[in-house]
Amino acid sequence: MLSPIDFIQDLLNPDLGFLPKALIIAVMSSIVCGVIGCYVVLRGMAFIGDAVAHAVFPGLAVAFVIQGNLVLGGAVAGVLTAILVAVFSQNRRIKEDSIIGVFFVAAFALGIVVISQAPGYAGSLQQFLFGSITGIPDEDIYTVAITGILLLLTVFLFHKEFVAVTLDREMARSTGIPVFVLDLVLYVMVAIAIVISIQTIGNILVLALLITPAAAARLLTDRLGLMMLLAPIIGGSSALVGLYVSWSFDLPVGGMIVLIATAVFLLAWFFAPRHGLLMNYLRRRAQPVETASPSPTPGPRREAADSSAPHVEESVLR
Repeated sequence: MLSPIDFIQDLLNPDLGFLPKALIIAVMSSIVCGVIGCYVVLRGMAFIGDAVAHAVFPGLAVAFVIQGNLVLGGAVAGVLTAILVAVFSQNRRIKEDSIIGVFFVAAFALGIVVISQAPGYAGSLQQFLFGSITGIPDEDIYTVAITGILLLLTVFLFHKEFVAVTLDREMARSTGIPVFVLDLVLYVMVAIAIVISIQTIGNILVLALLITPAAAARLLTDRLGLMMLLAPIIGGSSALVGLYVSWSFDLPVGGMIVLIATAVFLLAWFFAPRHGLLMNYLRRRAQPVETASPSPTPGPRREAADSSAPHVEESVLR
């Protein structure tokens, strides 16, 4: 296995200029996805994230065919699809997940048709689906950096409103918060966060970068502020370690980043201080077992004694 010192030397090697660019974009996109993914996890929007990940594909394909900016093309397609989903979801006769299913499959199919018209169709499709660390142009670093800063600034500006909608949509709507507009803004943010991550990790795996670090952070803390700090740390660290392992063993970088993030999630699932499986098991073992002593005299006096007995909360037994 390549030593960390050798890996650092490769990062500084001018002949391997694509490697530090891949690391920078992977870490930056992981940080952005980690923050936005907290809202996605708390609101149970994983399916929407998957839909948006597929919806950006036709924009990427069009940009590739016309030799345009991939980030811009994917962002436009993702935003248009997000608007369509938000608008069509207002018809309550068809549930939101059905609308999402219709549009994301149609968008992905459109992307397949568009990119099939490009020369080198098979190689281009593989690059979009699974990512590529060798084809990242220099200007994409600036695009991802500026886009990420704008997304984080939007999170800062609308954080209270996002939290209110996440906790209780109807209550937020009754207090005058524009729930529809905030949903639309969040969909657009998810779309853009996914676009800036696709080049490194690929269209198929990009959802993991949005969900897995935030889900692991959710297991580690009950505080949203701390969760939004832990999620990008987990995502950025997974990107760094995943790239290091993939470069050492010549493995797909996107797959390794996802596997590292999943390993962190599994560790949190088993060993989280409050919500881990191990701590819950130890807590149940430490719970004293109380045996009720039978009363010798039946009747009203016994019923009174039963009603005054200590009550064990159901949540403690879970």
